[in-house]
Amino acid sequence: MLPPGFRFGTSTASYQIEGAVTADGRGPSIWDTFTAEPGRVVDGSTGEVACDHYHRVDEDVALMKELGTGGYRFSIAWPRIQPTGRGRANTKGLAFYDRLIDKLLANGQQPMVTLYHWDLPQALEDDGGWLNRETVERFAEYAAIVGERFADRVEHWIPVNEPNVASMQGYGMGTHAPGKAMLFDCLPAAHHLLLAHGRAAIELRRAGATSIGCANNHAPIWPATDDDADVGMSKIFDALWNGMFLEPMLLGRYPVDLMPLFEGVMRDGDLATIRQPLDFYGVNYYNPIRIAAADEDSELPFDFREVVGYPTTDFGWPIVPDALREWLVMFRARFRAALPPIYITESGCSYNMGPDEHGVVDDQPRIDYLRSHIGAVSEAIVRGVDVRGYYCWSLMDNFEWAEGYTQRFGLVHIDFETLRRTRKKSFHWYADLLAAQPQHL
Repeated sequence: MLPPGFRFGTSTASYQIEGAVTADGRGPSIWDTFTAEPGRVVDGSTGEVACDHYHRVDEDVALMKELGTGGYRFSIAWPRIQPTGRGRANTKGLAFYDRLIDKLLANGQQPMVTLYHWDLPQALEDDGGWLNRETVERFAEYAAIVGERFADRVEHWIPVNEPNVASMQGYGMGTHAPGKAMLFDCLPAAHHLLLAHGRAAIELRRAGATSIGCANNHAPIWPATDDDADVGMSKIFDALWNGMFLEPMLLGRYPVDLMPLFEGVMRDGDLATIRQPLDFYGVNYYNPIRIAAADEDSELPFDFREVVGYPTTDFGWPIVPDALREWLVMFRARFRAALPPIYITESGCSYNMGPDEHGVVDDQPRIDYLRSHIGAVSEAIVRGVDVRGYYCWSLMDNFEWAEGYTQRFGLVHIDFETLRRTRKKSFHWYADLLAAQPQHL
């Protein structure tokens, strides 16, 4: 049982759905550059068209209204607002989000706006991107522009989506844009993304924003065996994946074992800037991660091992709803008074079935996934965790980063040739679930 007022929503990201990458003055982003490089995306695709949401806002918001959600989490494309990441705002870019926000409010959808969901203006990457501390200042200026324009109508704000993924996969492993494989030399990018979160929060509050949070990707980290080496390495990886991002935001410090790694990049006052008051803490949850100690000659000190004994999605990710409940309960137990109310800002699964001969998309596994994970949230609430909402990833199938169009996370099926929207069985199930809840304001 979920409490009255529990918010159900859906989530998307600009580069994954908008398309229209050169429309109305939008500048190139690192993802435009990355996807143009052969071999970067498994099917060779790009987000040039994606779901064409830029031209189909009316249709897509109508789907949200039909679904019955109370909130919609989306991201603003920085290159639409400042094509080079600097200077005067692009009025046509602002006008697009003006129209989207007004349309959402008119259809009962409270906006939850992410400022940065990975589409850095390419011009800033040319100057060093998130490895360059100056990018933090550019981000603060962008946040001020957007806050001044939209703070009067946006319910919740998230400065940076998943700084751990953006830094580690974009600058550490090179599997996401900008594609730099720097291993542990990516840590300045992580620090600057956290600093950008803090600076943006300050600018948003100055502009009148009343609810600012985060959207951090978190996972329980399980040791591969009971061996001391595996247990120890799983704790180190937990500090890197989870602690390195939540501890600065909530406690104003890095995990003690990691502090030496930041001595060269951190300046006086940085941690105080990062630790801005949070009105909510957003958790993006997908699956636990199993870690073993690596061989001595490996590039990294840890190995990723398969989580065995559980069913998997079409992405190969293990389905472990109990791990979400476990993580939420442990999170509250550890941080207590330092922890604001929680929203599940992303949770979902990839299943690739399409319409049958009758036009029906029977994605029963997605229904099972959502039912079990919403149930896990409900159990955490019963155990005293203050969770205020669940935003399903995603409203619609979309461009899934380095996986291109090979993985489908949506409640709505997108035919990427015709762009036809088809409601999946999970869409109707989610709508029925929402209709049966106490009013979700």
